[in-house]
This record gives sequence, structure tokens and C-alpha cells, in this order.
Amino acid sequence: MKPLRYSINVTLDGCVHHEAGLPPDEESMRFWTAEMERADALLFGRTTYEMMQEAWRRPASGIWPDWMREWEIPFAETIDRTKKYVVSNTLNAVDWNAEPVRGDLGPAVRRLKQESGEQLFVGGVTLPLALADLGLIDEYLFVVQPVLAGHGPTLLAGLRERIRLELVDRREFRSGAVALRLRPAGEDAR
Repeated sequence: MKPLRYSINVTLDGCVHHEAGLPPDEESMRFWTAEMERADALLFGRTTYEMMQEAWRRPASGIWPDWMREWEIPFAETIDRTKKYVVSNTLNAVDWNAEPVRGDLGPAVRRLKQESGEQLFVGGVTLPLALADLGLIDEYLFVVQPVLAGHGPTLLAGLRERIRLELVDRREFRSGAVALRLRPAGEDAR
């Protein structure tokens, strides 16, 4: 079964708003590009899908926008070409190499995990909470930013039961951010 990995930037006080942490730099973009390349497909809720599409979809002209720095292009190219699944009850259609996920979330995601491949990647805030509550996340990758945001949505706020995790890997960045790769800690993970 293909593992489902949840990856997100988070501030020290738990904020997961995409603008709350440090601005991306070349080192962090290389890291996220490598992580994204490991995924066979991305799983997004509507909000994350729309936000990522607005930022990272290749323009119809084929030319990346002027605001994009050269070291951001590999990430943009990777996410642009990767298969996407979108969980939404409000979107009637999706494109950008995407398919809608319909029906009951648990069985739908279990079906995706059973497809051949190496890894399924989920991002965002609301969808990962539902998936964590269902026990469907196999790995968590949190890039902890040395920032106190003081506001905004927080990591897995509203989780029904605690999930005990074990550290699998850790990486420190020059910026002071630390990437923590964690997995549920066996049968008594809750």
C-alpha cells in the first residue's frame, strides 16, 4: 500500500498559514522540490488546490512569471506536472492534471493508497485533519520555522484523539528551520 505523507511548514507556535513562516529561500525550495519529486500524486482540498494552482501552474504562454526566481522554477515544474486529486464538494470540475475525489473520504483515500506507486502527498490544513482523524496518514513532515506568528490557523487544530509520533529523521536549515519527519508510533500511536 502506498503511504500517505502530510507535509507542511509550521511556526513554533503552531501556525500553518502559508505566509506566517520564513519566506522561501533557495535551500528550502531545493528541499521541497526533492520532497515533491518523491510523490506519485498530490491530494489537496479545494482551498489548497486553488492556492497552489494560482502560484505554481505553468502559464498558458509556457513562460514562468517574472516574479519567480530561477531557483523556484524546479519546484514549479515538479508540482505543475504531478498528478493531483482534489477533495471538494463545491468544485464541479478540476483541471491542472487533476481528478476530483468524490464520495466518502475514508474509502476514497484508501483506494488511492492502494494504487501502484511510491507515495501520496497531502498538503493543506482542513483535509489533513480529517485524514489524521481517520488514521490514514502514514508520515508527517513538519518544517518548523523559527517564528512566532501569534495568529492564524494552527496545526491539526481540533484533532479528536492524540496521535503519538516517533521521530524518523531531522534536518536543520541555515535559516534556523528544522524539518522533522515523524511516523505514528506503532499500534498504541493514539
